[in-house]
Amino acid sequence: MKALKFSVIAMVASALVAHAAVSIDQQAFGTSLGGWTKRGNQAAEYPLSGASYRTYKPEVTPTPDGGLFVSLRIDNVRGWLASDDHAVLEITVSAKGNIESAQSTIAIQGRAITSDLIRSGNDAGQKLVGMDRAVKIGTDLVADLSAKLLLEKIVEPGRVSYPAVLRHNYNLLFQAIRTDGLTAVERAASGDKPASAGEKSASGDKPAPAGEKSASGDKPAPAGEKSANGDKPAPAGEKSGSSDKPAAGPNAKPAEPVKTPPPAVKLEIKMPGEGTKSELPGKK
Repeated sequence: MKALKFSVIAMVASALVAHAAVSIDQQAFGTSLGGWTKRGNQAAEYPLSGASYRTYKPEVTPTPDGGLFVSLRIDNVRGWLASDDHAVLEITVSAKGNIESAQSTIAIQGRAITSDLIRSGNDAGQKLVGMDRAVKIGTDLVADLSAKLLLEKIVEPGRVSYPAVLRHNYNLLFQAIRTDGLTAVERAASGDKPASAGEKSASGDKPAPAGEKSASGDKPAPAGEKSANGDKPAPAGEKSGSSDKPAAGPNAKPAEPVKTPPPAVKLEIKMPGEGTKSELPGKK
């Protein structure tokens, strides 16, 4: 019974690994070059930069870490009376479908011009991933080959454009890499997108536009209308809702106490033989 369980687990694990394996879609790669119609359906021929080139089906070998080593032969077709030039493009692909390194060799009239082994993140502290890494490796590869061809004083058009042809095949080969049946562009598009303005965020709440209710359910109080506590804002110079005095400004001086005048005192003076008169102090 235990042996049966272990065998089932091994089969499921192998199926998962096979499903997640990285591969090269050779049919799609050949179609992008015009189709595998030459040399017994093993090569594709196409014009580029005023010359003719021939690309053979890539040789693919699995690497110990689950990735791929891809070797691609590209010929410069020079005609019936001249021998063709040959180039080899070698690419290492990781198990996740990322290009890890690239190198190329061009053989022209018995002379071999080999590029440096271009790896991702050659600069100190640099670490690129995905399509950015592939673009960086391809750019450095073409720059290195172009500089070395310039030292050889190559002038024939089909040979001068060899680095550009290698970059053309490099780009198409990258698009033919499949991981879980998806291209690098499709894998990037299937990732999580950030919530745009007006859409629900990760918490499921919509952002509150101006003038509408916020997350707390209260509307913002426009000028002149009641605020959240039900009181109107007090205009300058009028009484506020909390006191009888107008709201003081930031530079207002404290109010001085109002002096109340003393009440007037009436004096009654009685004269002999006359009635009583009332006079104010200071008057006679």
